[in-house]
Amino acid sequence: MVTRKSPAEIEKMRRAGRIVAEVLALAESELRPGVTTAHLDRIAERHIRAAGAVPSFKGYGDRRNPFPATLCISIDDEVVHGIPGERTIQEGQTVSIDAGAILDGWHGDAARTFFVGEPQNGVAELIDTTRLALLAGIAAARPGNRIGDISAAIEDVASPHGYGIVRQFVGHGIGTEMHQEPQVPNYRAGAKGLELVPGICLAIEPMLTLGSHEVALKSDGWTVVTRDGSLSAHFEHTIAVTEDGPQILTTI
Repeated sequence: MVTRKSPAEIEKMRRAGRIVAEVLALAESELRPGVTTAHLDRIAERHIRAAGAVPSFKGYGDRRNPFPATLCISIDDEVVHGIPGERTIQEGQTVSIDAGAILDGWHGDAARTFFVGEPQNGVAELIDTTRLALLAGIAAARPGNRIGDISAAIEDVASPHGYGIVRQFVGHGIGTEMHQEPQVPNYRAGAKGLELVPGICLAIEPMLTLGSHEVALKSDGWTVVTRDGSLSAHFEHTIAVTEDGPQILTTI
């Protein structure tokens, strides 16, 4: 069921989103060769809890294998849901960081991809194109448009470059739960989808690769990698559809 949020509820989501944006900025400031992904995770959790919120991701999922960390940190060919640990960040790596926070029962969710050092071999273009695809998708989230218009806008930015557009994982509705209806594909899925009206809140999140769109799940039950080993990038914002157009909620 798709739920519309009131202006007051959207403001609550904006407060959660601000915490998420602060976490991503904090992680970026700490991201350098020699830093462990566990360190980034610890400072993120500390910041979220100090703000009076709780991490969205920690404990999420099946009780037999809940996600064990605050951040998803995915490196190089890891697309999403990488688990932080004692891995050390290396010069020349592509690092995607996904953060979520719950404040007063409302969720914020956002992701960014960074490059450690100077990007080479088309990686900078991949990262920038993924960011631009996200912005194009957000711009299409206007009243009267449909979910398919968001999907088409993202695909139209990604396709001319020949990038793989991950299909198995898509954007989603968000509110009092992290994942709600509707799903938001990053490619034309053959249907126009739900009409957008004020009060609908979405997490839009294109995931592009330098190779195939096909992905695989690692043995930890969480980490998603490109099947062909190609590098990937991931950007995400939580947004609200308003009468005046889309508003990004995960900003400082």
